[in-house]
Amino acid sequence: MRIEKLKLKKNKSKIICLTAYSKNFAEEIDKYTDLILVGDSLGSVLYNFNSTRKVTLNMMIEHSKSVRMGITKSLMIVDMPYNTYKNKNEALKNCKKVMKETKCHGVKLEGGKKIKNIVQHLIKNNIPVLGHLGIMPQSVKGNFKSKGKSLKERKQLMNDSILLEKIGVFGIVLECVEKSLAKKITNKISIPTIGIGSSNSCDGQILVTDDILGLTQSKIKFVKRYIDLRVHIRKAIKQFKTEVKNKKYPSKKYSY
Repeated sequence: MRIEKLKLKKNKSKIICLTAYSKNFAEEIDKYTDLILVGDSLGSVLYNFNSTRKVTLNMMIEHSKSVRMGITKSLMIVDMPYNTYKNKNEALKNCKKVMKETKCHGVKLEGGKKIKNIVQHLIKNNIPVLGHLGIMPQSVKGNFKSKGKSLKERKQLMNDSILLEKIGVFGIVLECVEKSLAKKITNKISIPTIGIGSSNSCDGQILVTDDILGLTQSKIKFVKRYIDLRVHIRKAIKQFKTEVKNKKYPSKKYSY
């Protein structure tokens, strides 16, 4: 039902999406979002990996179980990590495991025509799928470059978007897709588009929560830092140190 409600937001109100990797963050994010993604971005954010390819299925499952405890209203979607959907049977086995153990509402897979049969097989077996086109971090080697500037790329992205809609995905993340193309895709398909660096023409937007809170050192163009939490963290830790050294903590109030 939650997925159907999300689809009804198409062309009506913007879809708010953020990432979460733990219960504590999810509890606060859930108050304001329509969709929470347990992204394989946790590889770089939490583990300092230089690629999402190093993220394992077990990592995604354990973090997702934590996030699930903090969600009461948002749709929870889990990224299927690299090499977990190489073929139809393996994809279905791994997605079923994720759905069962995390109680998520669906999964996200990167790709278009190349994974058509896999996505079809998952949907046929009642696994809700969120698509992902444009920059696909699991496939990128070297520096990330925006997509949709050449005629060939524009045609492929449009065709892949139409294809994914046709086979039954409930929405598509468009990452770093050229703004006029992102708008055309959004207007062309009847399912929601969720942009990340793809202009405000998309039906919704997603960012990595740690990025917008200033907890990472991201210099990616589409990242807007809304606060620098590191300043507040340092302040709190410094105050704790001072109080301990001066024997002000723990006072009677904080002692048994």
